[in-house]
Parts: sequence; structure tokens; C-alpha cells
Amino acid sequence: MDASTQDPLLLLRQSIASGSSIRPTTSATPDASAPEANLAQATHLQFTHPSLVSIPIDAPTRFVSNEQPVDLRSIYFAWLNREVAIPEYNASATKLNEELGGAGSVHKFAFVERLDLITWLEGASEESEYIKPLAGDKGDAAGAATAIAAGAGTKTVSAGAKGGSGRGTLDPRLAQIYNGERKMGDRNSVLRGIKPTDFSHIRKLAAQFLSKKPNSQVNPSHPQSLAMNPKVARRPDPIILVSPSVSSILRMSNIKDFLEGGRFREPDSSSPSMLHITRNLKEIDPTRPTRFILVDSTDRFKPETWNHVVAVFTTGQVWQFKTYKWRDPGELFKHILGIYVGYRGMAVPEEIRGFGHRVLATSIDKPDMTRFRDREVVETIWKAIESNMRARGWRRDAAPTAI
Repeated sequence: MDASTQDPLLLLRQSIASGSSIRPTTSATPDASAPEANLAQATHLQFTHPSLVSIPIDAPTRFVSNEQPVDLRSIYFAWLNREVAIPEYNASATKLNEELGGAGSVHKFAFVERLDLITWLEGASEESEYIKPLAGDKGDAAGAATAIAAGAGTKTVSAGAKGGSGRGTLDPRLAQIYNGERKMGDRNSVLRGIKPTDFSHIRKLAAQFLSKKPNSQVNPSHPQSLAMNPKVARRPDPIILVSPSVSSILRMSNIKDFLEGGRFREPDSSSPSMLHITRNLKEIDPTRPTRFILVDSTDRFKPETWNHVVAVFTTGQVWQFKTYKWRDPGELFKHILGIYVGYRGMAVPEEIRGFGHRVLATSIDKPDMTRFRDREVVETIWKAIESNMRARGWRRDAAPTAI
């Protein structure tokens, strides 16, 4: 299959979903026996699913950052380093750029961009604000349907007819479906009839529904002031910050088991840069589980990212907050719920008590004891998080714009 007709982002996502081979090579010709090359020397990325095809590794993709398309090498490199902490990811990108010399460069994604890309590639999300839709997503079907309507329903569509976007031949099965369709007319004939109709008075009726704020005034004489077909924004996932301190009993290596499974185990040396967990929050969204993002670094946060942080796990060490939007603990916990988890029988640190009632202090049994009380502590933590989220403005389809 011609590589020019393939979308690099879609090929990468399909290959990841199917677990098929993805190899950087120096061969422009699709060849399953071609040796694998490192990213600094590779000129093409070879996919084996749904067909064997090679795409130039510097090909631009539909992922746009700062109004510029990101190349395939940067996308693939970000996927390979999806589990790597942000400082290590940036160091690896810098090293690869040095190896590339003037032959190209690897784009370093911002935190939210990287999160959005990995979520989409994994298949956990069907849309992304950074990925432009395929040019032929609607064009092919619309173009073919228009051609059928023009033929008054008496002519058949050839299986070799071109689609509306000119990207290739029409699928024979799709052509058969189109041939069986009944001509219904276009929107002009349905809405307007045999003579033009003035619908301008509808603007006055629609103004109260299309205004962004209940009390805002919309001028019906200016169509550009109406939010016609506004894009419905997807509610962002709430974020929980985990303490990066080695003295914390809850770290990135064990907090997922604790919050999602309700059972504590001692932390180990593993340190994923990002985790996802789900939780049913009936007061926020009774229809579906809410997905949370867990991170222990804010290096790549944008200012608006802080509006989505719902909890901060802390040991009381103030150096944890030096990269936060609010470095002073007293100010930080006015905006975000603080959580401290220690061992039962041990005194709560003086620093935690000094932070006041805005930090939830809880305790669990030591590792050598039975774990039947872990679930009770976890439920207490989730109850506090849910209550705080509801107070801050989290809803089924909305998130706070400021905290």
C-alpha cells in the first residue's frame, strides 16, 4: 500500500493496539527483513499492521504544538519513553538531538501535550485537542453521497469511483450500499422548498440560548457574535500529586494499589512518571467512573493545569512545594486538599499539624500487621477528595476554571 495514503498517527495507534511490530529502519522500501536502526540514523518507520508500509520518520503528523505539526520521530520517541520520568525524558531527548546533529530534532512535549498524546495512542481517549481530524473523515462519504444524489438514483456507482477527497477508490461494499440509497434531496430543498426563505428572525429567538453567559447581551444583527455549532470541550481528568520524598510511605510505586485496590504494600524502587486510576464518584458523576492522573512532578505543568489538581500527598517537607504554584504551605492548602498518611501509633509530624485542618492526617497499620483496616482509611481519603472536588465546582461535564 502506498505510504502517501497512510496517516502516521493512525498507523501508530493501530499498531500499538494490535501489538504488532514497529521498527525504525534505513530502508524506504517496506521489507520485513530490513534491519532495525536507532532513531538517530533511521530514515523511515516501518509498520506491519494493518499492512506492511514504511513512513518517512521526519513526516509531519496531525499532532500540532504551538501551531506547528510534530514529526513522526518525536511522536514515536515520546511513546517509547511514556513510562520515563520527565527529567529523564528531557535528558534522553537532548542526547538524541545531539546525535542527530543538523539532520533533525526531537520535539520536547509539554506535560499536558505528552499526557494527551499518550492517552490517545493507548486508546483511552477518542479525541485530542492537539490532533487535527483527518481531512477525509467526512469528505469521502459526503462526496460519494452527493454523486449518487446527482444521478437521481438511477445510475449505479462504480466500485472504482473516486471518493470526495480523492484519496483512493471507493470500497465495493460501500458502493453497493450507496446504490441502494433513496434520494432524499439536499438541505436547501428540505429547508427552503421551492423559493428562498428568510430565517433571520430565528437569530432573535436563538440569542438567549447561544450566549455564553446567562446575563450577557447578544446583538442579533451580528451573526459572528453567536456561538454557532460550538465545540463541546471534554472535561479534563483531575490530578493527584504524590510526594516524591523517599521517606513517604506512599509513592508512585505503590499508591495505585492503595487508592484503587484498598491495600497497602511497601514502596519499591520502581518510579513511573505517570499513573491512571479510576474511581466511582457518585456526587460528581453517577453515570461513569472518574479517571484520575497521578504524578509526582510539576516540571511540565502549565498555569491552567493547577486548576485540575484536587489533592496533594505530603510528608510535611516544604521542599516538596518549591516548584508548585503556591510555595507557601498555608496558601497551597487554601486551594488544594492536603493528605498525610503515616503509620498507626506514630506521632503526626509537627509540620503537618502546623498546616491546619486543610490537611487530612490519617494512619495505617505497619507493614508487618494485618491489612483489613486499609480499606477504611482509603474510603476516608476518597470521601475527602470527593467532597473537596464538589465544593470546588467539579461536575459531570465541567471542571473549575480557577481554584
